[in-house]
Amino acid sequence: MTTYLNHFIGGTLVEGESTRTSPVYDPAKGTVSKEVRLASVGDVDTAVSAAAAAFPAWRDASLAKRQSVIFTFRELLNARKSELAEILTSEHGKVLSDAAGEIARGLEVVDFATGMPHLLKGEYSENVSTGVDVYSVKQPLGVVGIISPFNFPAMVPLWFFPIAIAAGNTVVLKPSEKDPSAANWLAELFLEAGLPAGVFNVVHGDKEAVDALLEHPVVQSISFVGSTPIAKYIYETAAHHGKRVQALGGAKNHMLVLPDADLDLAADAAVNAGFGSAGERCMAISVLLAVDSVADELVSRIAQRMSTLKTGDGRRSCDMGPLISKPHRDKVASYLDVAEADGATVVVDGRAIEVDGDADGFWFGPTLLDHVPLSSTVYTDEIFGPVLSVVRVSSYAEGLEIINNSQYGNGTAIFTNDGGAARRFQREVTVGMVGINVPIPVPVAYHSFGGWKNSLFGDSKAYGPQGVQFFTQEKAITSRWLDPSHGGLNLGFPEHD
Repeated sequence: MTTYLNHFIGGTLVEGESTRTSPVYDPAKGTVSKEVRLASVGDVDTAVSAAAAAFPAWRDASLAKRQSVIFTFRELLNARKSELAEILTSEHGKVLSDAAGEIARGLEVVDFATGMPHLLKGEYSENVSTGVDVYSVKQPLGVVGIISPFNFPAMVPLWFFPIAIAAGNTVVLKPSEKDPSAANWLAELFLEAGLPAGVFNVVHGDKEAVDALLEHPVVQSISFVGSTPIAKYIYETAAHHGKRVQALGGAKNHMLVLPDADLDLAADAAVNAGFGSAGERCMAISVLLAVDSVADELVSRIAQRMSTLKTGDGRRSCDMGPLISKPHRDKVASYLDVAEADGATVVVDGRAIEVDGDADGFWFGPTLLDHVPLSSTVYTDEIFGPVLSVVRVSSYAEGLEIINNSQYGNGTAIFTNDGGAARRFQREVTVGMVGINVPIPVPVAYHSFGGWKNSLFGDSKAYGPQGVQFFTQEKAITSRWLDPSHGGLNLGFPEHD
C-alpha cells in the first residue's frame, strides 16, 4: 500500500486539491519509500491564507510568549534529534553522524532565536528638537516564504524559520520534494512546543508551488538556498513581484595549500571537506589549489586517506553514503569521462567501488582528479558530488588569482603556517566566507552565512544579524508631547531648534 506525505497547513495534515505526486526514494536502497503530494496553486494559496490568518495574533503575542515557545521547541528538538537524523538518512542518504551534525548546526540558529527579545530592541534619541523624541521599532513582515534544497532538509529550513517566527512572522515552507519528511516533522514538533496553528505551514511541490509562492501577493519575502541558476530565477521573479529576497546560490569552493602548511592537517581537511555528505553541500571543497613544491606529496597523502573510507548505507557506520538520486549519480559519474578527455589524471576512481549497502543504491565513491585544467567543465561546473579536483599552481599569487576569477564566491580556505600570508589572503580574496586552516568556514549562528558574486542574490545573508534584519522592518517614530502652555499654528516646513 502506498504511503503519501501530505501538506501541513493550519496545524493539521492536508491532502490538498492536487492529485499529482512524486516518489521519495531511500537512496541507499534505490527503492521508493513514499509518494509526496505536489501542491497546486490553490494548495499554496490555502497555506498562505492560513499563515495570513494566524499572523495578527502571533505578531501581537508578547515577546515573552514567543520566546517561551522557541525555548520549548529548542528543548524538544534537542531531546528528539535522533529521530530526525534517521529521517534525514533514510531520504537523503547521508550517514547518521553527518545527519546529527546537520541538526546540531541548525540548533545553533534556534539558540540564537531564543535571544530575539534583545535582538528586536530599537533605538531612542531624546530631545532631538525641543520637546521632540525619535525612536525606532522593529516589526515583522507578515507571511514569509522559504524554499529549501535537498542537501540539508533540516539545517537550511532551520537557518530561516526560527528567526522569522521569533520575530513575529508566519511561515510557508516549501522543502525539496526529494526528501520532504523532515519539514513535516519539524512543523509538528513546533506545534507540540506551543506554536499556534497556522504560524508554520509546509507545502510540498515542484516548480508550480515555487512559482505560486514567488507570485503570491500576500507573501512578503522569499528565502532560498539552491543552485545559482535557480537562485537567480528566484531573485528576479520574487523581486519583480515586490518581495524582499535572500537567494543563496551555488559554489565552487577552493582550498589553497601553501608550501609551509601542515600537509597532514591539509590532507585530512581536504578529505573531510571534499567527501562529507557525499560532496552534496554548497560549502564542500571541490578544488584543491596545491603549490607545485608540495603537490605530489599532498595528492599522495589524500589518496592514502581516501583508501580507508567506507562507502555504504548511512545506517551501517559507513563514512559516506549514496547520492540523492540515480540521475544525479549518473551526472556526477559522467564528469570522470570529461576529466580524462580533458587531460586530467584520475587518481582515485569512484565509479567502481565496493559498498556496504544494497546493490541498487545510488552509489558513487570518493574521487580524486589531478592536473585538472581550468578550461575543463570539471573545474568550472558545480558538480555537487564527491569529486575533488587538484589544480597545481606556482605560487600564492597564482592561486589567489584563480579563486578571484571564479564566478562563485561562497567559501574558500587557505592552509599555511604563515600569519602574514593568511592575513593577506583574507583581505584580498573575493569570497564571502574564508577559512584559515579551517576547510568549511560556516559561520556560527550569531554571524551571518552567505557568499559573494554568483553565490548570493539579494542583499541579505542567512541567519545572524542579517537574518534578523531580513525578517523585520524598521519603523521610526517622531514624538512630541506638548506642554499645555505651548501651541499655535505654523504651516512652514518643520525645523529643528
